[in-house]
Amino acid sequence: MITTAGESTREPQDTVSSDSWDLDGSSGRGDHSDHSDHVILLDEDCAPLGLAPRATVHSATTPLHLAFSCHVVREDGQVLVTRRALTKRTWPGVWTNSFCGHPRQGESFAAAVARHAAHELGLEVRGVRAALPDFRYRAVDASGVVENEICPVFIADAVGEPTPNPAEVMDLRWVAPGEIAALVDLAPWTLSPWMVSQVPDLRGHLVPSAAQTPGPAAAPAPAPAPAPAPASRS
Repeated sequence: MITTAGESTREPQDTVSSDSWDLDGSSGRGDHSDHSDHVILLDEDCAPLGLAPRATVHSATTPLHLAFSCHVVREDGQVLVTRRALTKRTWPGVWTNSFCGHPRQGESFAAAVARHAAHELGLEVRGVRAALPDFRYRAVDASGVVENEICPVFIADAVGEPTPNPAEVMDLRWVAPGEIAALVDLAPWTLSPWMVSQVPDLRGHLVPSAAQTPGPAAAPAPAPAPAPAPASRS
């Protein structure tokens, strides 16, 4: 059974920052022992509850926590889709958006996006911008593991080509936005449930930023006027 929903939640005060959910690390529910790799737990009103180690938070009773999704676009308008490694705990081998992740305490979404792009894809990104700042979903993998996330969706521009980390990504493709929308319509079971829920609301967002899009070609400089012919002598 898989259920997904793009439920409305509180919009972050800064749509490219997780500061709205920052915790002081001194109170709240959760294990605070591992500050290097953790997720931020949230209540139904999006208020922070504490931290939990990322390695232990996903189970059949995964608590609501903060995450993000990112779709990477190339200068030519192609969008990067990736296939999750077979060693991933949830949805192994499934095609999905460019990458996902969890911001850490005190880390901006822009910084978290850059960190995960480098780790999963060996890729530098720029122009991180919010597309669906209030996206939320819950889904159950075939193994019974639950994803339960407040998950703002971002678009970012690629700098160069990816060199994927095989522990995270087993395959990738650059595809046109229209092809992604068609795949969601025709074969949603081939994709991650969060991507299926996101794509219908991303129309018009899956484009390079203005800074990334090449401007119109400059008009060629006019040819210099020919020099006047010397006057003839009679």
